[in-house]
Amino acid sequence: MATRKRPVIVNHLGAEFGRLAAAHPSQPLVIDDFATAEPWRISPEAEVLVTRALPGWSGTPRDHPFPDTLKWVQVLSTGLETYPPALMRGRLVTCGRGLNALPIAEFVFAAMLRVERKLEETRARGETDWHAQHTIGHLHGRTLGLVGYGSIGQAIARRALAFDMRVLVKRRTPWSGGDGLTACADAAEVFAGSDHVVIAAPLTPETKGMVGAELLSAAKPGLHLINISRGGLVDQHALLEALESGRIGQATLDVTTPEPLPDGHPFYRLQNVFVSPHISWCGGTGDADFRARFLANLDAYLTGKPLLEVVDPSRGY
Repeated sequence: MATRKRPVIVNHLGAEFGRLAAAHPSQPLVIDDFATAEPWRISPEAEVLVTRALPGWSGTPRDHPFPDTLKWVQVLSTGLETYPPALMRGRLVTCGRGLNALPIAEFVFAAMLRVERKLEETRARGETDWHAQHTIGHLHGRTLGLVGYGSIGQAIARRALAFDMRVLVKRRTPWSGGDGLTACADAAEVFAGSDHVVIAAPLTPETKGMVGAELLSAAKPGLHLINISRGGLVDQHALLEALESGRIGQATLDVTTPEPLPDGHPFYRLQNVFVSPHISWCGGTGDADFRARFLANLDAYLTGKPLLEVVDPSRGY
């Protein structure tokens, strides 16, 4: 039986990941390429590409040919909107789905507690603040809406139930709910019935700008909108109008369009908007988990077995 050639892996992630990949029993040839201004320039020998959502991908020439030797693309991110479609076409693609679900879920609860418990308004900076009157909210008994129910939505839902919250869910595929969750026919039903709504859907051509004026007009007055997915899901002009009118009471935006928002953007001045610099995913064990997943996938790839978290590029997730 012929011996398999050593796999050639192009690594965009860093020296530590390169050393880890090179230590695999298959003795791969790892090409470290950290000059990521042009990540689309891939070695013609590459069989495997491990990459992430680098800004340079946006500069990929329209008709740039990727090497025929490239068979498998492993991305660190969950979504594929950053990458050129030609990179994914006709190749095995796997992603980092679920690796950061827990820190993102914790971020969501920090955001909701910040709003409900008035953590900024109630901070005492002197003796007189001890006598100030505040209306403090709570999470128990509140209704949380989830638009998107992948690994992140599921992690959020589990914690919401522990807080005795009611949970409304709109997911792409039909289902009947259960386990304390209520299935909704559409996103408008979620917005109309929720105190807090989390946007956790992937960004695809179908979902781009889905949170627009029509959906926002259906919201329960005073709704707190949380976006931890992609900025492109939200029509920011429509959201700004809804925030200024009071239809939307609060917004927590960990993702925006563009990133970063330019100085002077209205979201920075509004007291009812909390903008964070796309950090909801931070603080977990995602890097270590990604490395373990890649090694498991490399084992599977080399032995012809199914890989973990395979993506359908035509769907975008």
